[in-house]
Amino acid sequence: MPTERLKNKVIIVTGGSGLIGKPILKHLKDNGAIVINADINAETNIETGDHSCDVTSEASILELVDSVVKKHGRIDGLVNNAYPRTKDWGNKFEDVSLDSWRQNVDMQMNSVFLICQAVLKEMEKQKSGSIVNISSIYGVVGNDFTIYEGYGGTSPAAYSAIKGGIINFTRYLASYYGKHNVRVNCVSPGGIKDQQHPSFIERYEYKSPLKRLGQPHEIAPAITFLLSDEASFITGHNLMVDGGWTAI
Repeated sequence: MPTERLKNKVIIVTGGSGLIGKPILKHLKDNGAIVINADINAETNIETGDHSCDVTSEASILELVDSVVKKHGRIDGLVNNAYPRTKDWGNKFEDVSLDSWRQNVDMQMNSVFLICQAVLKEMEKQKSGSIVNISSIYGVVGNDFTIYEGYGGTSPAAYSAIKGGIINFTRYLASYYGKHNVRVNCVSPGGIKDQQHPSFIERYEYKSPLKRLGQPHEIAPAITFLLSDEASFITGHNLMVDGGWTAI
């Protein structure tokens, strides 16, 4: 239900054109935010809140931040949701090349460092701001590989390292920038339904306390909360939105 809890807050969302990104954009807008969709597949139109951005490129990130500050004068929030990956993403551990590992760490984790560094320079000047990084249940707990056995799938090895790293990087930033009235938190989704193999769905839902996968729109409210003033005393936190997966 629309509210004004984020009224006129200027918020950048990376990867806003994706499965989880679209509901995030909608929910933020419904709550009064001025939202910038920073996505590699978007066409830049700052008037409509769209900005083509390659989060793996420092030049592209700096251009994005400069454009938003020139247009709006500030950046109140950032959601690191983009999920770039190599074509061989999903190979089994023994088949992952060192080059692939390096590329994915660079694209997924180092890109979060890059955009956080650029945005936090503005937030430090403002003495305000809120960042939400998107991690995963597999940045918190080990993988249950039985849910992939029915169809020979797997969970990428780099995913666990990257998402775990993002969670602790979030804590670092929360500690470092708290004195500037800047909050940094994390949201860790569980499995989200997205045309997965029927065997995966069956096994995942059997184990999950809520007995189902999440829906893309169920992640957005947690992000909106952490960006809002209702979460003004919350920083360095990792909010699990996982149907109870990490509770068992």
